[in-house]
Amino acid sequence: MAKMEVKTSLLDNMIGVGDMVLLEPLNEETFINNLKKRFDHNEIYTYIGSVVISVNPYRSLPIYSPEKVEDYRNRNFYELSPHIFALSDEAYRSLRDQDKDQCILITGESGAGKTEASKLVMSYVAAVCGKGAEVNQVKEQLLQSNPVLEAFGNAKTVRNDNSSRFGKYMDIEFDFKGDPLGGVISNYLLEKSRVVKQPRGERNFHVFYQLLSGASEELLNKLKLERDFSRYNYLSLDSARVNGIDDAANFRTVRNAMQIVGFMDHEAESVLEVVAAVLKLGNIEFKPESRVNGLDESKIKDKNELKEICELTGIDQSVLERAFSFRTVEAKQEKVSTTLNVAQAYYARDALAKNLYSRLFSWLVNRINESIKAQTKVRKKVMGVLDIYGFEIFEDNSFEQFIINYCNEKLQQIFIELTLKEEQEEYIREDIEWTHIEYFNNAIICDLIENNTNGILAMLDEECLRPGTVTDETFLEKLNQVCATHQHFESRMSKCSRFLNDTSLPHSCFRIQHYAGKVLYQVEGFVDKNNDLLYRDLSQAMWKASHTLIKSLFPEGNPAKINLKRPPTAGSQFKASVATLMKNLQTKNPNYIRCIKPNDKKAAHIFNESLVCHQIRYLGLLENVRVRRAGYAFRQAYEPCLERYKMLCKQTWPHWKGPARSGVEVLFNELEIPVDEYSFGRSKIFIRNPRTLFKLEDLRKQRLEDLATLIQKIYRGWKCRTHFLLMKKSQIVIAAWYRRFAQQKKYQQTKSSALVIQSYIRGWKARKILRELKHQKRCKEAATTIAAYWHGTQARRELKRLKEEARRKHAVAVIWAYWLGLKVRREYRKFFRANAGKKIYEFTLQRIIQKYFLEMKNKMPSLSPIDKNWPSRPYLFLDSTHKELKRIFHLWRCKKYRDQFTDQQKLIYEEKLEASELFKDKKALYPSSVGQPFQGAYLEINKNPKYKKLKDAIEEKIIIAEVVNKINRANGKSTSRIFLLTNNNLLLADQKSGQIKSEVPLVDVTKVSMSSQNDGFFAVHLKEGSEAASKGDFLFSSDHLIEMATKLYRTTLSQTKQKLNIEISDEFLVQFRQDKVCVKFIQGNQKNGSVPTCKRKNNRLLEVAVP
Repeated sequence: MAKMEVKTSLLDNMIGVGDMVLLEPLNEETFINNLKKRFDHNEIYTYIGSVVISVNPYRSLPIYSPEKVEDYRNRNFYELSPHIFALSDEAYRSLRDQDKDQCILITGESGAGKTEASKLVMSYVAAVCGKGAEVNQVKEQLLQSNPVLEAFGNAKTVRNDNSSRFGKYMDIEFDFKGDPLGGVISNYLLEKSRVVKQPRGERNFHVFYQLLSGASEELLNKLKLERDFSRYNYLSLDSARVNGIDDAANFRTVRNAMQIVGFMDHEAESVLEVVAAVLKLGNIEFKPESRVNGLDESKIKDKNELKEICELTGIDQSVLERAFSFRTVEAKQEKVSTTLNVAQAYYARDALAKNLYSRLFSWLVNRINESIKAQTKVRKKVMGVLDIYGFEIFEDNSFEQFIINYCNEKLQQIFIELTLKEEQEEYIREDIEWTHIEYFNNAIICDLIENNTNGILAMLDEECLRPGTVTDETFLEKLNQVCATHQHFESRMSKCSRFLNDTSLPHSCFRIQHYAGKVLYQVEGFVDKNNDLLYRDLSQAMWKASHTLIKSLFPEGNPAKINLKRPPTAGSQFKASVATLMKNLQTKNPNYIRCIKPNDKKAAHIFNESLVCHQIRYLGLLENVRVRRAGYAFRQAYEPCLERYKMLCKQTWPHWKGPARSGVEVLFNELEIPVDEYSFGRSKIFIRNPRTLFKLEDLRKQRLEDLATLIQKIYRGWKCRTHFLLMKKSQIVIAAWYRRFAQQKKYQQTKSSALVIQSYIRGWKARKILRELKHQKRCKEAATTIAAYWHGTQARRELKRLKEEARRKHAVAVIWAYWLGLKVRREYRKFFRANAGKKIYEFTLQRIIQKYFLEMKNKMPSLSPIDKNWPSRPYLFLDSTHKELKRIFHLWRCKKYRDQFTDQQKLIYEEKLEASELFKDKKALYPSSVGQPFQGAYLEINKNPKYKKLKDAIEEKIIIAEVVNKINRANGKSTSRIFLLTNNNLLLADQKSGQIKSEVPLVDVTKVSMSSQNDGFFAVHLKEGSEAASKGDFLFSSDHLIEMATKLYRTTLSQTKQKLNIEISDEFLVQFRQDKVCVKFIQGNQKNGSVPTCKRKNNRLLEVAVP
């Protein structure tokens, strides 16, 4: 029986309020208290309608296991407690089942957990979508793109040990089944200024530390680097080592991820060479030097670093040195070259480092996109994941914070618009009257920044392009003139009189009233960061590099494509990127994750209310709740609503047989809920006030307690009755069993008594008979004993007489024997001296030979023909016998071994013997072929239906069927062909179609040529004038050269009765049509490993490079 599924709800066992829309009363204090209460109980996720609030726990929680994934899979959004998996599942199911493109917007400040949230979304989608080798490869590539981008785009900051210093938007593409096909990544505003300078307590990008910590000594030497961080000026030392981060292990992870994503080895090496060049750029230092004309110029102090950079990048040292010392300005047909002082040289060095790293990062994103893009052209469904920096308010806010906050203004604008649009669509869909909702529209702030005429970005671009002296102060003056009357702009130097008394504003700053609060921007650096200039001399120097990757990063350095037009500014580029992003987001169904950082210490169990309050304000979460509950605070489909509250009405409990809406209407009428507190939609019930919902929950809780009491009462009664009936039944069974036991025991006692009496009577009778028998036996034994004694006496007397007679006879025999022996000894003594030596020698020799053969029997070696062991010779005179026995034994065991062979095995050994005679000590490939059995039919044409047509076309027995590479006579390139050898012909067929391309009778084959080296190339020479030789001889490459040449030799010998000529030489001639071409084998290093390559040099020479 299947286990019953237990359904839960967002409202069950709720800690605090799971959905902020239901919070009562709603204000900032209750909002924060609810978040804190849930955070203290490890509930880090909370809803605002369909928006997920995520509070970073700064520790691992057991809520992301595969079991949790299955819990939230295919569940209603509000069915379980709040979780990021619920939002991910809702978005994925909408994309898969309703064919709606989705986007997941993840926002929050640095350290709030945006990057981890995006990883969780991607891992959930990867877990619930389809399976299969190709799908798994796509999923693995999408997931493994994260470590690569994190290494090059993330850094340790004071707020976050793994802070994303760029914005990332990934479109994941799916097919109609919901299986991933690929993806596209877009990056926004990499913080490239971090390459040359980092705030105190922060690090440069991870990849620099990972490379120095995890690279092998060999790789570091190749990149001309040292493992010591202090050797590099671009690396901050106060926080180079971070607790909990293993840079060496992360470097191995990044290298593995690059391999999985699809980076070739030479591409990965090129990337690391560029990273090393950026590191070493920071070590170039300049010194001032005065020229004759009085102008200051700069010179490089130590040219060793410059030399190593040039060796890494393949740039001429003099070219790069000049680019650091001079600047060429070109206008129309004129070129003016000016020297750079020390400050300008340092600016040029840092600008080159920033541009080089920024362009490398963009190249990495494009390269990853090439690997993960969808390969099919079918219509795709798209899920976008936006992981972008949140609103930033620091003590010192500059150009980066300005455009980041501009992006967040645009995201807030689209968030409010899409949220209201979603609310309105649901009201219209459910036929509920829509009432206008008042909310703050931040379009006026967006217009202040992005207006094409008098927006801040437009004025910044205008100031950068204006001729004459351009400074940050002139830019601020222009802002004061144009934006003075704007209600969201403030400045100390503004001409508007209402700001003249505001002494909190420094002179070189301006303040903007964003939707999240006021932000003070320092105008210093705005113009330079917006210009983002790289001197043309440096671009041209980079383009001249022999390093392929670096050259491709600077296309504007090509002298043939000089463009005097000024490149677009950083602000205008970012503005266009944001506009494209907004346009993309508006075409998709949005899903929001708002990330909150609970404290600045990156520690678990700490909830800083003031910090959380600040984030709630600038994320606009309270306003989001007010928009959501402006109409109806809670809505639910009729079926789950009736299922949850049906026990509150007798008419709906336990089962309602009518439509769910009718049941809900009966339920609400029975509970006497005011009509203005709810409305009935087409498929949902809408509840206006959270108090009404909590009242229903309280009634349900009380009713559940009553039902629990009733169930307990009924259960106890049933249990007692069941126990009584069981006791009664048990008593009857026990009584029956006892009566049976008592009768059995009584019967056993009676039976035992009868047996005892019987045994006693039988014993008395037996003893009486025994006494009579014993008396008779004693009488018989007495007579027998007397007779035995008499017979014994008579026997002893006779024995004594016989012994005396025997002694006499023995004495006579002994005397006679001694006399005969004396006579014999006297006769033998006459002949002993003449023949004794020869007899002893023959006897001794016979005994030695007998002993030799007996010992040989026990020391015989094994019957293996290759066993060369043989017992040592015990005596010198047996030497010839010993050798002959060894020869005879070896011949005998060889015959025994051969007798075990089948006919097929004999044929195989004959072929191996033939191969040994042909190639041993002549062809370097021969030793590796000895242990490989000759199979012949490698393709199994008879079994493979693909070659049925080919099998039908050949009537003879196939001796060899193998795929070989046929060398093209024109260019030396190879083509796969099926090589077939029959009893009379040699055939070549197309591997794919099985069509026969060439047929050569064996009588037309004159010779086979090959090299003496370890390669598989061989040439088949044909008889001149034959029909098969019209195009010339054949040149092949095969992995089974020895076998093919041996079988071709044996088959030709069998059919033509003539030996085929096998030529082994490192140079031989082949006939290609009308030309004689020399095939020459040379030693060479191969790019593709140990595979020989063939190349046609000219009309008379074809070279084969053998490793």
